[in-house]
Amino acid sequence: MGKAVSTLTNDDISHLKQKTYFDKREIKQWYKGFIRDCPQGYLNKQEFIKIYSQFFPFGDSTEFASHIFKSFDLNDDELVDFNEFIMGLSITSRGTVEEKLDWSFKMYDVRNKGEISFDDMLLVVASIYKMVGSMFLDTNSDNNTEEDLSPEMRVQKIFSKLDKDGKGFLNKQEFRNACKLDSQTLSALNIYDGLI
Repeated sequence: MGKAVSTLTNDDISHLKQKTYFDKREIKQWYKGFIRDCPQGYLNKQEFIKIYSQFFPFGDSTEFASHIFKSFDLNDDELVDFNEFIMGLSITSRGTVEEKLDWSFKMYDVRNKGEISFDDMLLVVASIYKMVGSMFLDTNSDNNTEEDLSPEMRVQKIFSKLDKDGKGFLNKQEFRNACKLDSQTLSALNIYDGLI
């Protein structure tokens, strides 16, 4: 992965059909658009951020897009090729809850240590705040205070729910188990369902 691809072969399509939730027609359509936008066959982080920022023109999506990029870059070569792109897109738009939780865990595991610390989660949540600002608040609640506006308070609430034994970090299984019990988290995981 991470290398330029000149054409999409039938073997490539068969492989991607097995690894994603897309059919042959969708894979070809996504490939055509990907190559049109990325003729070299891959995206580097700066290109990825530029494209991602078009979806959030009123905030600063730079940091959050960097976290998303890391989750798409499966082989950690600082490039996202078509295979990595379509697999990430498949998980975020059509994947199972378990696949989405694993993908989310990778995004929050900022240091690549197989665990999420309070600081890791704070980095990601703060980047979401920079991108969407007050849209991140629970607008259905009349109980929002100034403290609820801060990323630190939000992470404190989230982390205290998830880190039940208070050891200061979450492994993947703890993260998955806790998220499955939280209706807000489950609904956030499905935000892209049906869009593609």
